[in-house]
Amino acid sequence: MHEDTELFTVGQLSQRTGLSARTIRFWSDIGAVTPVARSAGGYRLFDAAAVERLELVHTLRQLGLDLPTVHRVLDQQATLAEVAETHVRALDTQIQSLRLSRAVLSAVAKRGTSTQEMTLIHKLAQLSARERQQIIDRFVDRVFAGVDDEDALVIAEFMREMPATLPDEPSVEQVDAWVELAELVSDEGFEQVLRHMVVNGGSDNRIEFGLNIRPLVIEHAGHAVAAGIAPESEQGRMTLDRIVPMDLSATEQVSLLTWLDTVTEPRVERYWQLLSLINGHAPEEPSVPAFKWFAEALRAHR
Repeated sequence: MHEDTELFTVGQLSQRTGLSARTIRFWSDIGAVTPVARSAGGYRLFDAAAVERLELVHTLRQLGLDLPTVHRVLDQQATLAEVAETHVRALDTQIQSLRLSRAVLSAVAKRGTSTQEMTLIHKLAQLSARERQQIIDRFVDRVFAGVDDEDALVIAEFMREMPATLPDEPSVEQVDAWVELAELVSDEGFEQVLRHMVVNGGSDNRIEFGLNIRPLVIEHAGHAVAAGIAPESEQGRMTLDRIVPMDLSATEQVSLLTWLDTVTEPRVERYWQLLSLINGHAPEEPSVPAFKWFAEALRAHR
C-alpha cells in the first residue's frame, strides 16, 4: 500500500514519532490530531499527515507553547510567525525574571542574609524603575526641601540619577548596591546629616570646588596620605600650597571647609559609589582619607 494511503495505529505512530502512546492518545482526545478511521476492533487509525501534525505539536510544546496556542496554530487562527513573535516576548520577560532571581540569590549568598532580609532584597530588586526612582526622589526632596541655592539644586539632580531599568542580567554587585542604597536613604540619621550640610552650606561655590580642587586633593593629598606625611608638618604645608593658593581669603577658606565637611562624610561618598554601581560604572577609589587630610592641613596652616 502507498505510504500516502497507509494508516497507522497509535502504537505504530509511537514508533515513528518517538512519542509515547499515552501522549498520542491525549493529543487525539483534545483534538490536536484526529484519527481518520477506526479499525474493526475500534482502534484509532491515523494517516501520514498525522505524523507531521504530531511532530509539529511536539516541537511547539517543547518550545514552551501552551495547548490553546498550539490549537490556534493548527487551526490556522494564527500564523506560526505571529505565535513565535509573541512567545519570544514572553520568553524575554521570563529570562529577565530568571536573571534577576539569580542575581538576588547570589546577593543573598554573598550577604549571608536571614530569610526576612532575603524577602526584602527580593522585593527591592523587583521594584519597577518608577518605584525605584520614587524612593530616591522622595529622599532627595526631603533633604533639599526649601533650598533655592543653584549649586545645591544641581547636586540634588545628580543625586537623582538612576537607570531607567536594571540591566537584563544585573550583576550581584548591582543588586547588592541597590539594596544598600535603599537601606541608606531610609536611614534617618544619614538624612539628617545631609540636610544639615545642605541647609547650612549657603552659597559655598561647591560646584567650583568639586571641579577645580577635587582633582588636586586626590593627586597631592592622596599622595601625602600614602606617604604618611602629617598634615601639620612642613611637608604638609608645602603639599597644601599645591592644592590652594596661599592668598585664599578667610571667607573662601570658611566656604571651602564647609564643603569639606560634606565630602569627608563617608556615607555621602558611599551614596555616590552606589549610584555608580547601579548605573553600571566602576566607582572611584575612596577619597575621604585624602579630603580629611586636606581639611586638617588647611586648619593647621591657614
